[in-house]
Amino acid sequence: MGGVVPLGYDVKDRQLVVNTREAEMVRYIFQRYVDVGSVSGLKEQLDAEGIVSKPRKSSNARLRGAKPMGRGMLYHLLRNRLYLGEITHKGEAYPGLHDAIVKRALWDQARLCLDANRTNHRMGTHARNPSLLAGLLYDDNGERMSPSHAVKNGKRYRYYVSQSLIRQPKRMAIGGRRIPAGDIEELMVSQVKTFLDDEGHVANAIQIYVSDAPRQRHALEKARQLASRWDDATPTERRGMLLQLIKRIEVHHDRVDIKILPARLAGMLLGEELKLPPDTDLSPEQLSGEKNTLVLSIPARFKRAGLEMKLLVDEPGGNQTSRGPDPSLIKIIVKAHRLKNHFIHNHGHSVKALAKQQGVNPSYFTRLIRLTFLAPDITQAILEGRHPRELTAHGLMGNTRFPLSWREQRLVLGFI
Repeated sequence: MGGVVPLGYDVKDRQLVVNTREAEMVRYIFQRYVDVGSVSGLKEQLDAEGIVSKPRKSSNARLRGAKPMGRGMLYHLLRNRLYLGEITHKGEAYPGLHDAIVKRALWDQARLCLDANRTNHRMGTHARNPSLLAGLLYDDNGERMSPSHAVKNGKRYRYYVSQSLIRQPKRMAIGGRRIPAGDIEELMVSQVKTFLDDEGHVANAIQIYVSDAPRQRHALEKARQLASRWDDATPTERRGMLLQLIKRIEVHHDRVDIKILPARLAGMLLGEELKLPPDTDLSPEQLSGEKNTLVLSIPARFKRAGLEMKLLVDEPGGNQTSRGPDPSLIKIIVKAHRLKNHFIHNHGHSVKALAKQQGVNPSYFTRLIRLTFLAPDITQAILEGRHPRELTAHGLMGNTRFPLSWREQRLVLGFI
């Protein structure tokens, strides 16, 4: 065996043999990458845990290696087929004489994740969907929630997952949450923008740090400008502002709490390091923002909708609506109108015959057709994700004998 010996193996009689301690580390690295979903996130966690590269001795007996692993090293490790018990030659893989360290299922998961990330990077999707809240999000047990993802049918779904669900199997974990990243990130971005655009909230937050009127007006104008540019900000700029403003975000069963640091807000708006006002009783520690926080609490909860979890937010005035379109609801609405068109253009056929052509039973066919008689504003609200939060595809299909009156439909389905 020539060349550099990879982490997880030693060389004995010119053959690779498994180093038990290092092999456990390799398997852990693969699993953590699958859980975290990015090499950068993996590197941050490995560095935090003190996991380093393989120690080696040079020809002059000097110790080398044993250093934090760079991203390039991690990419190579995660694609190394040696860990499957294979060797490669001219791009082809062959069975090796050494033992495998990583099971093929785990290695394939890591490869799919690497491929998906490479595709996302090439298409620019990482810039649109970064993990904005990494390091800020906590569940109601105080556990940090880390970015993760799953690939289903070629599509990448991002999540934030409690540490207890990452460290041990779900059936053994007590508590813990796994929530869709897009929903919680959209809520945070929307709330921070709304907060910055509200002069009253910003003024109340910074008044203890900015006492004179001219500087307050300057800070409020800066906040308004940030709010107006928020939608055009790059993901890096948004994350930078979130990290500067927010101490932590806590996801509870009935609300999401955003803990904002007013001192950092004031310093960011004024572009200067804050100094202790002469007429305040705050200590320097309190002024730094570590203890003095402002909590924005949003009534919200997560509820399963089909195979996915949806973030449901209580809007002002008691109008409880779902955040964003529900794919399951949209699917049955679209399918209903497609079947109706098929029915219209094949008016000489019976419902039973048309249902058979579409591969559904007549009862299901009829129930779907009834969905096309919903009030236009109801259908539009469903497509745009403005429907009542309790309305799910299962509930809508449970009884499609709706009143013909559009007003009564709105009443029955919870729109009024």
